Amino acid sequence: MPNLDCNLEFGNQTLRLQLPGQTDVLTLPHDPALPDPAAAIRQALAQPRGTPPLAELARRKKTALPDPRAVIVVSDNTRPVPYKGPAGILLPVIDILRAAGVARIEILVATGTHRPLADAELRALLPAEVFDGKIAVTNHVCTDAAQLRQIGRTPRGTRVAVNTRYLDADIKILTGLVEPHFMAGASGGPKSICPGLVGEEVTHVFHGAALMDDERCASLNCGDNPCQAEARAVAQMAGVDFIVNVTLNGARQLTGVFAGEMQAAHQAAVARLLNTGAIRIAREYDLVLTHAGFAGINHYQTAKAAVEAVKAVRPGGAIILAANHTDVDPVGGANYRRVLPMLAQLGPAACVRQFFDPAWTFIPEQWEVQMWCRVFRKLAHIENLVYCAPRLTGGLFRERGIPGRDGGAALPAGADDRATAEAMVQRAVDVYSRAHPGANAAVLLDGPYGVPVLTA
Repeated sequence: MPNLDCNLEFGNQTLRLQLPGQTDVLTLPHDPALPDPAAAIRQALAQPRGTPPLAELARRKKTALPDPRAVIVVSDNTRPVPYKGPAGILLPVIDILRAAGVARIEILVATGTHRPLADAELRALLPAEVFDGKIAVTNHVCTDAAQLRQIGRTPRGTRVAVNTRYLDADIKILTGLVEPHFMAGASGGPKSICPGLVGEEVTHVFHGAALMDDERCASLNCGDNPCQAEARAVAQMAGVDFIVNVTLNGARQLTGVFAGEMQAAHQAAVARLLNTGAIRIAREYDLVLTHAGFAGINHYQTAKAAVEAVKAVRPGGAIILAANHTDVDPVGGANYRRVLPMLAQLGPAACVRQFFDPAWTFIPEQWEVQMWCRVFRKLAHIENLVYCAPRLTGGLFRERGIPGRDGGAALPAGADDRATAEAMVQRAVDVYSRAHPGANAAVLLDGPYGVPVLTA
């Protein structure tokens, strides 16, 4: 059988690969782009779900208060939210606020536990008009006590601290992308606040060992997902006036705009996601090839791709994962770097037991290591993941205790990251094919954005 030509996403570039001819190509259902994104955004803001239009809400605040302050919460650069360009959702919101007489506007970046964005990163993320000197742009810092205020406890008992600049705003607006989320079921909606704007301590429960071990905390499950429920509880405590959430297709084109009251708008977006985010499969595969997508700026973020890919792999099977790491540290933050080596040292089962040990002191970002444990429990062996990331290979791969097999081991450095990644992935595919003739294989063209669902 002739080889299959495959173009695999690698950041903004493409890896050109030759796969075994029997490889199944798994991709999301066709999701057409909106023909006029700007008009769809205007309509969603003028005819929102469950609440009056944003213009009316802003006018009411201006009438009640002499100088109201609006805060617009945006995602950081790990999410491909269309904030600028022809499909940009940020300037239409700002224009409505200004037309209603709201002069004090602040952009608040919901970093969660991620590091603050540098000025160059903010300017790459947001439209140039935001930096006119009239709009404040601020990063949330979850470890800065001066930024936080306690507002009570959730029904689960979580003591909640939220960013004070958000809490003290007169008009509170959330923006974001609704896509599959491997813990909370779906992104967007309340996740802009929890974990986006909360104190680090909140994550000790929200992403604690118990919730991360709950199988209901999984992509596309929002109904009885305790992680999603906790996010909603925190967001309701903090208060939300209006949200603007979007859905995108695999080409990053706008496919839906969902604005209005938080629960109503987010539920509508999730309903659409259930039809467009699942990839139905009739069997599990010996080998799955995937990529880390837009979010895979470091190893921490790449867990998303592995967690979705392993759903298509048979127990004891293998994954080849390509990742374009562009972050200042290709592994992730200091806490993640501290915990990650435990997985390779202890193995997934013992690593999770450590997190449940009463003597264990919770370390923020251990949750992502726990999600990697899900992957390796099914793969059954650390070596069954081949990790192909040009900026995380060789000595660095070993020094940081990265679980899996270094896809670049003994490979000469290529002319650039794309060429190196292409060589890594092609070699991994060829080595596996020679060792396992006749194996059934699949490639996930959408990476972490398509959720394999076994139907047989």
